[in-house]
Amino acid sequence: MRGAEGTRPAQLSGGVVRENNRNQVRPATEGWEQQTTSEGRPLLQFKSSRVSQPPAHLADLTLEERQAKLKELGLPAFRAKQLSVHYFQHYTTDPERMTDLPATGREELVSAMFPKLLTEVKRLVTDNGDTIKFLWRLFDGSLVESVLMRYPGRITLCVSSQCGCGMNCPFCATGQAGLTRNMSAAEILDQIVQANRVIAEGGLGGLRRDGGHDAERVTNIVFMGMGEPLANYKRVMNAVHRMVAPAPEGLGMSARNITVSTVGLVPAINKLADENIPVTFALSLHAPDDELRDDLIPVNSRWKVDEAIDAAYGYYKKTGRRVSIEYALIKDMNDHAWRAALLAKKLNSRGRGWVHVNPIPLNPTPGSIWTSSEPSVTRVFIQTLEDAGIPATLRDTRGKEIDGACGQLAAAE
Repeated sequence: MRGAEGTRPAQLSGGVVRENNRNQVRPATEGWEQQTTSEGRPLLQFKSSRVSQPPAHLADLTLEERQAKLKELGLPAFRAKQLSVHYFQHYTTDPERMTDLPATGREELVSAMFPKLLTEVKRLVTDNGDTIKFLWRLFDGSLVESVLMRYPGRITLCVSSQCGCGMNCPFCATGQAGLTRNMSAAEILDQIVQANRVIAEGGLGGLRRDGGHDAERVTNIVFMGMGEPLANYKRVMNAVHRMVAPAPEGLGMSARNITVSTVGLVPAINKLADENIPVTFALSLHAPDDELRDDLIPVNSRWKVDEAIDAAYGYYKKTGRRVSIEYALIKDMNDHAWRAALLAKKLNSRGRGWVHVNPIPLNPTPGSIWTSSEPSVTRVFIQTLEDAGIPATLRDTRGKEIDGACGQLAAAE
């Protein structure tokens, strides 16, 4: 990593001018040592070192596959629908509640179709009750997190897709331990089912819904928990298919309410565009210039800023779905007005109306280089984007009081 201070020429390409009176803080790890290659670059892990997966679960299978499995067990195929209703609509795997199944052999059937996936280790709740952070232990002892948030008109769940992460970003708590393994499709889905159970039991407080959906259940999913979703492409997409499948095969959610985020795995972004599922796509960019992003987001050494933006624009062209650019604002590191101008220039060069920027205030850490931008700097950054015709909305952050940033709770445990 480079030192804390850096300089940059006052005049950038395209007439973009940087401020001369602002420090340039460089990314550097604090309190841990970043894994590196023999060349000294941050290590990237696209494949997990541990390939073990949990036993096959009902949620891993399509409805037809569930029926076939039940036939193998010597049971009628229609039991697959009954089991699916219990899991995806009643949010239960308790055989005592499945009274439409024969008592004889019921526990054995439930055990075969619903192996234990997530065990709750810890639950942290904000003072007003509208945000819950869960720490889960998986079958092999791995720890992952998910965050449940109530907003007027919707309930959002931030889900994890990997145990750890191999993208090695220096500001991310999840990346400190590297990648353990990919999560199964059912492990991803069980985060939603368990959250729905908590909601149904009255465990999520805060503002009551004021429209937007009829039932008290998760309505929006963001793949912004632990892990890089597109590095676990097959299982993530299997989970998405199950999310949007109508009951009883799946959860019957709207694909438009599912956000898949990535740090910029370009081939996988192109593949996602061909899936014909209109999920919302988000690119975690965090810097518009390769000089900074190479250190801030190590995968930028593989696919540069313009390649990632081109892939994001390609997603828009293919699907017609407006793309989100995620941009964590970090004090004196990436929050300079000239970077907002450069970002706007790059986005506008591809066209107008295809993109929306979400600046995200970083959780403040006193004394650290990884801290949130000053409010005045944040306002200038957003105004610079908007003056260039780029819509920008400051992200509402949740869970600071409960270690809301992904990976903090698992690391502490």
